[in-house]
Amino acid sequence: MSAEATNPVSAAEAATTDVAVRRRGRARIDLRRLGRAALLGATAGPAPRDRLPDAIGHVAEAHRAHHPEADLTVLGRAYVLAESSHRGQFRKSGEAYITHPLAVTLILAELGAETTTLTASLLHDTVEDTEVTLDQVRREFGDEVAYLVDGVTKVEKIDYGAAAEPETFRKMLVATGSDVRVMSIKLADRLHNMRTLGVMRPEKQARIAKVTRDVLIPLAERLGVQALKTELEDLVFSILHPEEYETTRALIADNPGAATALDGVADQVAAVLREADIGAEVLVRPRHFVSVHRVRLKRGELRGCDFGRLLVLVAEDADCYAVLGELHTCFTPVISEFKDFIAAPKFNLYQSLHTAIAAPDGAVAEVLIRTHRMHKVAEAGVVALGNPHVGQEPDGGAAAPGTGTDDGERVDPTRPGWLSRLLDWQQSAPDPDTFWTSLRADLAEDDEITVFRADGSAPGTISLPAGASCVDAAYAQHGEAAHACLGARVNGRLAPLSTVLGDGDTVQLLLAQDTVSGPSPEWLDHARTPAARIAITGWLRAHPESAAPPAAPRDPRPQVSVPADRRSGAELHAEPVDGEPPAAARPAGCCTPVPPDEITGFRVRGGSVTVHRARCSAVDAMRGLGREPVTVRWGDTPQGRVTLVAESFGRPGLLADLTEAIAGFGAAVVSANVEPPSEQRVRHTYTLHLPDAAGLAALMRAMRDVPGVYDVSRARHSGGLG
Repeated sequence: MSAEATNPVSAAEAATTDVAVRRRGRARIDLRRLGRAALLGATAGPAPRDRLPDAIGHVAEAHRAHHPEADLTVLGRAYVLAESSHRGQFRKSGEAYITHPLAVTLILAELGAETTTLTASLLHDTVEDTEVTLDQVRREFGDEVAYLVDGVTKVEKIDYGAAAEPETFRKMLVATGSDVRVMSIKLADRLHNMRTLGVMRPEKQARIAKVTRDVLIPLAERLGVQALKTELEDLVFSILHPEEYETTRALIADNPGAATALDGVADQVAAVLREADIGAEVLVRPRHFVSVHRVRLKRGELRGCDFGRLLVLVAEDADCYAVLGELHTCFTPVISEFKDFIAAPKFNLYQSLHTAIAAPDGAVAEVLIRTHRMHKVAEAGVVALGNPHVGQEPDGGAAAPGTGTDDGERVDPTRPGWLSRLLDWQQSAPDPDTFWTSLRADLAEDDEITVFRADGSAPGTISLPAGASCVDAAYAQHGEAAHACLGARVNGRLAPLSTVLGDGDTVQLLLAQDTVSGPSPEWLDHARTPAARIAITGWLRAHPESAAPPAAPRDPRPQVSVPADRRSGAELHAEPVDGEPPAAARPAGCCTPVPPDEITGFRVRGGSVTVHRARCSAVDAMRGLGREPVTVRWGDTPQGRVTLVAESFGRPGLLADLTEAIAGFGAAVVSANVEPPSEQRVRHTYTLHLPDAAGLAALMRAMRDVPGVYDVSRARHSGGLG
């Protein structure tokens, strides 16, 4: 199978973009002819501005279409260096190797990349595959070009072994954090490699296609480069799902009248807009293969209009809404299909109005409405933003909103969200396998939400993937300090950490004051972000005693019984008073002392002695009543009875989890009380018989580790004076 045969993108699909419209008058580029020109017609030195090597003429033509005033001299010099350094190297398909950097550069030129990106693209394999050094590139072309070339240069496999691929992607992503043009070059590089993948062994094709599907396509989506993303999707589709691809290809081939159906609706839409005196260009955009496949799965049998969409291009933002009003007035709108990505742009810069209309003949057509500038950004994404270090559009016009600053400081609109999170958590994933797995999981998230911090501190918002919980918000805001998180308030109401957040929610995280608390293994069930999962896993590995529950007794069921006589439990002895025989001593119910608490006793009616913890509030009350304390002491029996109060956020299964934690220490539940929830907060009071009172502190820690529990304390009420 030839390299060209592996490319499933039809000529009709390519003709729908602005780039394709400009290319209609040009012959198809022949990479083999370019290879021969590279071998036979390369210039020996820098080419004059108007005399570039023939092989780079197509790149120059595409570049000048976007940047009429661009100085092409540097491109000529870069081509000469690339051609001379790659001379004698050939691709597996048999073409001269220089055809690859030429093709990658042409892809970027068609998208409107500026001169620096194209220069680096021509040189992107020189440092990796030839004798050219990075210092040489820096001397001849400057720091920016050298940075971009270094960003896409693979790490040495001899140094990293099997970890070379994930570490190469880590390096590229870190470089992308400072300059998104690094990833633009990588995406174009992968697109040309995928186009010519047919010469590889099937197993290698599948491996490369899977990495493209899991990593490169999601990155293209996040960077907004739809023109590259859609073609990569089709190429991956043809390799990994050949049967479905062939079915889709046949479906498109068997419906040649699909374009005619959309042409008719397009003519009606154009007539309506002309009558309303709205200047607009109405185009038919055939769906690419994967899009047709998805629509078929969603709708079953396809009709003519399902094979494409209408694209309406206007001059100003206000015109978009004017077009929408006319369409919804003159046609029957499908309200469920309406989306406004102009008022609320996607996190990848995408802006457009989406709607669907029913024509008089019953045909339903999807319509995209956007300005020419929006269309440029929708197709080329960050490539259309040009140099991220200056606040100007590539064509010299005004910068897109939020893409530049007066002081020249770099502002990348993709950086505050997914890219910042990625760069943060990758620092905590030194293991290549962890990084690679986490990267794929992170990129698998299709959408993003923004939540607001209730404390008002800067920055006031947190960007998270859709489906993130309070656990993710805690680690995004507090880092490893989130290990001590007890709960949260979401929109002012107490909520468990498992609560899934929605776009626009306000979140306040509640942290314990001590540094002993740590995350529960159950937190991993609620963590969606790699940052949270890596931090939780790291803490649990460092504290294995917290990751596994304590050894359970033979009968793991809680030993629940009715309230018993208080005299059972730890052995207590009261000293004789005024020659009277020793009185029976029992622990007070208000503070339930256990060994080795400091204690004091008081005689009560009936002659017995009630024993309190020395700091119990009842002690002061008894002294205020004139009662004289009685000296008491603990016996040798280690068992004891205690009342504990657990404060928690309400959730299903909480009572069962608490009693299981108690039973794990062999404690018997003498009595239990659960107060009705108040603002989602629940109070559990347990009176427990402990086989060994020395284990009380460990039991309380285990109860605090139950998800949803934010405090466990000894009972401190003032009742029960005896």
